[in-house]
Formats: sequence, structure tokens, C-alpha cells
Amino acid sequence: MNIWVDADACPVVIKDILFRAAQRTATRVTLVANRPMRVPPSRHVSFIQVASGFDVADNEIVRRMTPGDLVITGDIPLAAEVIEKGGHALNPRGELYTVDNIRARLNMRDFMDTLRASGVDTGGPPAPGQVERKAFADQLDRLLARRDAAK
Repeated sequence: MNIWVDADACPVVIKDILFRAAQRTATRVTLVANRPMRVPPSRHVSFIQVASGFDVADNEIVRRMTPGDLVITGDIPLAAEVIEKGGHALNPRGELYTVDNIRARLNMRDFMDTLRASGVDTGGPPAPGQVERKAFADQLDRLLARRDAAK
């Protein structure tokens, strides 16, 4: 399992958790973004910079990932593509997107887009707090443990 990170919007605290997990478990973590980003010197962590543009990073992740890979993203349409391709998708708040819940998440996203388009200020989510960071780390650990048990 490789881990792909939709890195433009991924919070720094979540990237730090991923960097530590990469070192601890010798798991390949690749950040994909359309702006330069520093990553720690590690043979397990890499960075791919893509051109600016709508969904360019998302498309690169989907193109490169393979079934069983994990993608870290808060982008619900990207998560849906990952699941369709046989991967796992985890958002930075620790919610694992699945075949069972992705349709409802897409419907809610579309509903919120409609509200915003009609002028309703829906706000954005707050930065991940301690509870969300722990939920993310716990879910990541479960996925990595499941991978190791399957070996």
C-alpha cells in the first residue's frame, strides 16, 4: 500500500502524522500539489508538483494510484474516484470514505454547493482539533495494521 496525499489542502499537522507513520512503518507517502512544498528528507516520503489547474493534482493521484492504495483527501469527488478504482480514501478528520457512505457524502456536497450558489454562506470547516487529529491517526494505524496482517 502506498499513501497518496492531496497535499494542497492537507493540514500541516496531518502531514506530520503521515511523515512519522512513513518512517515508523516504511510506507511510501507521496504528496501531490500544484505549489512547491517541503518534505522531510526520507526515502519513504516524496513530492510531485503538478501544473496549476482545476483537478490537476486529483487526476494525477488517480492516474498513479493502484488498487489497495490509500489516498488522504477532503475532496469527496476524488474520494469517490479512489474508491471506484479499488483504493481507500481517508479525510484529514479521520473519516474513512467507503462504498457504503460515499454516495451520501457526494449528495451532501452537491446540496451545500447549491446553497452556496444561491448566496447562502455555509462557512468552512474549522481546522482539525485534537479530537480530529487523534481520529485520523487512529484510522491510519488501523489501515496500516490491516495491511501488515494481510502480508
